[in-house]
Amino acid sequence: MTRSFSKPSLSTTPSPSSQFWLTRPFGERATQIFLGVLLAALLLVTVLHTVVPQGSPLHVNAYTVNLFGKYLSYALLAVAVDLVWGYLGILSLGHGAFFAIGGYAMGMYLMRQIGDRGTYGHPELPDFMVFLSWDSLPWYWQGFDMAWFSFAMVLLAPGLLALVFGFLAFRSRVTGVYLSIITQALTFALMLAFFRNEMGFGGNNGLTDFREILGFNLRSNDTRLGLFLATGVALALSYILCRAIVSSKLGRVCVATRDAEARTRFIGYRVERFQLFVFVVSAMIAGLAGALYVPQVGIINPSEFSPLFSIEIVLWVALGGRATLYGAVIGAILVNYAKTIFTGVMPDAWLFALGAMFVLVTVFLPKGVAGLLRKRRRAATSDSAGTQEAIV
Repeated sequence: MTRSFSKPSLSTTPSPSSQFWLTRPFGERATQIFLGVLLAALLLVTVLHTVVPQGSPLHVNAYTVNLFGKYLSYALLAVAVDLVWGYLGILSLGHGAFFAIGGYAMGMYLMRQIGDRGTYGHPELPDFMVFLSWDSLPWYWQGFDMAWFSFAMVLLAPGLLALVFGFLAFRSRVTGVYLSIITQALTFALMLAFFRNEMGFGGNNGLTDFREILGFNLRSNDTRLGLFLATGVALALSYILCRAIVSSKLGRVCVATRDAEARTRFIGYRVERFQLFVFVVSAMIAGLAGALYVPQVGIINPSEFSPLFSIEIVLWVALGGRATLYGAVIGAILVNYAKTIFTGVMPDAWLFALGAMFVLVTVFLPKGVAGLLRKRRRAATSDSAGTQEAIV
């Protein structure tokens, strides 16, 4: 009796576990939709700004392009907060500090680019230092006349602060509301420090009157469009990085830590190391958002350290949908667009509108706008499956 053996089939499609961790997000439908919508939005704004004539109602002027760039930088900041809050369970009320530090690093570079074109004409000292009778440039301003050093500090400065703070906090196993209070105290302390003229960061007025970046005039429409596109690219890359982290084994450990930290420690994981790594990555993304925000807005001052700003960031994520990443982007854009409308029509009513929005979404949409989109997609999928069964 002869036995026949079938030839084993070889699948050409790699399993998710065999894929490189940075390429895994491209196989997710949500990531594909997000990147497609973002790319379409960037192309649409570019075409409407450069091709459509100014007299047309479809033309997007430079002010609107600048405003959209500001929204995208806020969306990038919201993604950073959602990474630690949604997937790690750390409710950070101090991410505005990392955003502001990245913004100050960029502002220092832009101030050094002014040179002798300032009001006082000093070739090295910024105007506020000349006004305060400073004799020389402080040591921590050295190197910010070089673009590569400044752009590196945009990431390293908030990352180093997060590393030191996170190491002390996570090593001491500070969690929950206590960690939230400490992060809020951190940003409040930095705000008070940066308000002092002795710190050498412009005091109450901050850093402003920027002229150029990388040799390009910041008042030029082309430069504004370039900054808008750069912010969109940074948002896309940061989103992919965050999706790659949360979809990897590291991300699964983070979710386990969020849901049951004690059990995760019990099975042998050094939870504080995972927390510290993700916290530092989130801080660096927030610093990048601040650096892209400053040249588009034209100013950075200590108000960006305000605890109220950090709380508002959390509201963006809650409204958009926690632990989705794309929901954080939706929440940031929707809330800031509403803020633009309300502050122009009824500036005194904005805080009441923001509070009402948060209460309504918490009551009727506890999973945010992203949760509503998921619910509708599941309903559409179930209806389609039911129709196919009925036909069969």
